[in-house]
Amino acid sequence: MLVIRKILKCVKWLVVFFFTSTILSVILYRFVPVFATPLMVIRCVQQVANGDKLTWHHSWTSLEHMSPHLPIAVMASEDQRFLTHHGFDVEAIKKAIEYNETHEKKRGASTISQQTAKNVFLWPGRSWLRKGLEAYFTFLIELFWSKERIMEVYLNSIEMGPGIYGAEAVAEQHFNKSAAVLTREDCALIAATLPKPLEYSSKTPSAYMLKRQRQILRQMKNIPRFP
Repeated sequence: MLVIRKILKCVKWLVVFFFTSTILSVILYRFVPVFATPLMVIRCVQQVANGDKLTWHHSWTSLEHMSPHLPIAVMASEDQRFLTHHGFDVEAIKKAIEYNETHEKKRGASTISQQTAKNVFLWPGRSWLRKGLEAYFTFLIELFWSKERIMEVYLNSIEMGPGIYGAEAVAEQHFNKSAAVLTREDCALIAATLPKPLEYSSKTPSAYMLKRQRQILRQMKNIPRFP
């Protein structure tokens, strides 16, 4: 019985530590820039393991110093109901489930909030544990952050090419300009790469990428202006 009580006590303190540390980290990142993410570190380790040149382009910039077209473009491409849902797009999830029942190639329904939670706090993967933690962190950032903050962190942390993370880095590396002066067309092209940023390039776009750019430009007309 004594051993059981000790185990239960340890479990209790582990649970307390988990919830306290995760909630405090989410609150901290509401105010502090995210200079590194688990994915950035993982990519560096992969580069070293493969004998490649270590590449890490990342420069934090505030949302107000990015092109106003960029949030619109990524919403049009990735999450058109970002401003109205609370982290999970139920309608998109239902459609993805129905689609996946009849198609071999699976479709996801991750929102920008979910992708932000995954990028900042977790590791890549498809396990039930990681998906559960993703849902947990998505709930927390929707609770403690504004939509503006979620978008700002998303646009600063997302992978946008090999060794390229965030709006400022991709603007400098692929367009030779700052994120503040990206054009509407530039932003649509960047958004078109987001599903597979290591396969698609906004620097040397393929015919498919240019087609996606035109589709996103049309969809941007239906997205409300970001606050």
